Amino acid sequence: MIQKFFPLDKNYILEEAQFSIRHSLLHILLDKTKQAYLQRYNPLGIEDALSLRIKKYKPNSLTSLFALYKNMAAIYRYRFGKNQLEFLWDGSDHTIKYQDEWAECFCAWIDVFCENDLFIRAVLDVTVFEIENQKAQLAENRMNNFMLQYFELRIQKKHGIVEVPAA
Repeated sequence: MIQKFFPLDKNYILEEAQFSIRHSLLHILLDKTKQAYLQRYNPLGIEDALSLRIKKYKPNSLTSLFALYKNMAAIYRYRFGKNQLEFLWDGSDHTIKYQDEWAECFCAWIDVFCENDLFIRAVLDVTVFEIENQKAQLAENRMNNFMLQYFELRIQKKHGIVEVPAA
């Protein structure tokens, strides 16, 4: 089921392009988060139990990050998605163009997000440490709160994306 996050959320080619590379981008998110944690909290590379657990973690499923990805993709469509297709004079496919642009933006956002300790801990909590449902909801709320501060947008279940006035 397609969820509309704002009234003009009708760029279905962009949405499909985002969905088609979700798995690979979530692996990049996890790798960058693990790397940021280890650089920040273990810069000497001392191999203790925690750092080994983080280094060796290979996810079976990244479903715990799907909500974060879906929200980031919606914000991208809100900010940069146009409903009108442009001419691609080089003959390339719109889907490939959208995938490349989205992946580049996603990775740039993740680089910025990984500068924040709360974001790093929240991602590691729902992936590496596989915390339980209630705590996982708190970690998801921390990620959403960080995105609210960064983008100045709130994603509501009933109204979709709503701009938050600057304080």
